Amino acid sequence: STSIVPTEPAATSSRPSQIMRFGFPGTDSVRFLDDYVLSYDRRNRTAHWVFEHLTKESLQKNDKVDRSKCTFVEDTEVHPYFQARNSDYKGSGFDRGHLAAAGNHRKCQRDVDQTFLLSNMAPQASLLNQYSWNRLEKHVRHMTNKYKNVYVCTGPLYLPRVESDGKKYVKYQVIGANHVAVPTHFFKVVVAETENAEFDLEAYVMPNAVIDDATPLKSFLVPVETIERASGLLLFDKIAKDRLRRINGR
Repeated sequence: STSIVPTEPAATSSRPSQIMRFGFPGTDSVRFLDDYVLSYDRRNRTAHWVFEHLTKESLQKNDKVDRSKCTFVEDTEVHPYFQARNSDYKGSGFDRGHLAAAGNHRKCQRDVDQTFLLSNMAPQASLLNQYSWNRLEKHVRHMTNKYKNVYVCTGPLYLPRVESDGKKYVKYQVIGANHVAVPTHFFKVVVAETENAEFDLEAYVMPNAVIDDATPLKSFLVPVETIERASGLLLFDKIAKDRLRRINGR
């Protein structure tokens, strides 16, 4: 197809529109799915974050929903240059780890199907995916028994570490022909609303590695500020701090 060069902007148009006449190289790619919201990181071929809202009612399982019918699919809403593909994960040794958990979206088949988009996946250590991370997902679902609303933000982290020369480096593996980034860690920040419109916050970080499944979840609690500083994200910043009743159980 032929590209059409936009006509020269009118002299009366704003300075930003004059500068950006030929389009922005990128803006934060936000996707609104039926039952969760995702911000896609085109460079790393995974999400910056995914956001979910859970209630006891929303988690009611519809018996017609069959997870075994779900298949991992490329997200065609993402430009082909920036898509992760199933072939990237094949033979990598990593699971396609859900960020928005499939078990959180069982109202209808379409909802759970949408959690299998590869834009909602990140390369995750298999035993982490199956054990400790799965325990954390179940814990978050269980919170809906006690709270009116549960809001969850989940995403990858790429944290620096000190190498043998004493200097800090951010270093992470990439997999497949499309160089899908393997996070060094994952975060999950949960805000739970009480019947009295008070809020409890829990913030977790887990390394993308095999973790002893006997390790209690509370040992992964961190100050939410450490996640914000590491990720470049502000999490739940519209909630006034005085509305937070408990932070990490305290």
